[in-house]
Amino acid sequence: MSESDDASYAAFVSAAWDRHMAVAILLAGDRHLGEELLQDCLVRLYVHWRRVRSADPHAYLRRMLANGNVSRWRRRRREVPTASPPEHTDPRQQLHEPHEDLRRALFALSPRQRAVVVLRHYEDLTEKAVAAVLGCSVGAVKSQHSRAMARLRTALREDQEAAR
Repeated sequence: MSESDDASYAAFVSAAWDRHMAVAILLAGDRHLGEELLQDCLVRLYVHWRRVRSADPHAYLRRMLANGNVSRWRRRRREVPTASPPEHTDPRQQLHEPHEDLRRALFALSPRQRAVVVLRHYEDLTEKAVAAVLGCSVGAVKSQHSRAMARLRTALREDQEAAR
């Protein structure tokens, strides 16, 4: 790539890092996994930068993040469980941060449902734009969104009842 391409890519990354980092964390469910996801996507974006920069690099990167998270989830799903499970603490004994119930419910969704909810409500994209990012139909986005919101409502209602 030319120096001007490198400079425009570096400027894009600097300007877009915080915005896309927040999306990556929400998609991955963990700050470290989100950071790794974003870095992997930015490396792949660099390879296609000449073609992408004249279009909408933010949309391209959003799609890469959503697809990359689903791929990571599929790979992780094949991992072999360990002999001894990790220690679990009683969640009621932990300090309860604001929106912790929502965060926990969001991460309980499937990766595709979480991607739809994050792109619709955090990125404030239309259903048509979410469909373009995820490479599916608007109907698929609507059904995934409807199912995700129903699961979120149920999970949040159960958390409220458990807190009483």
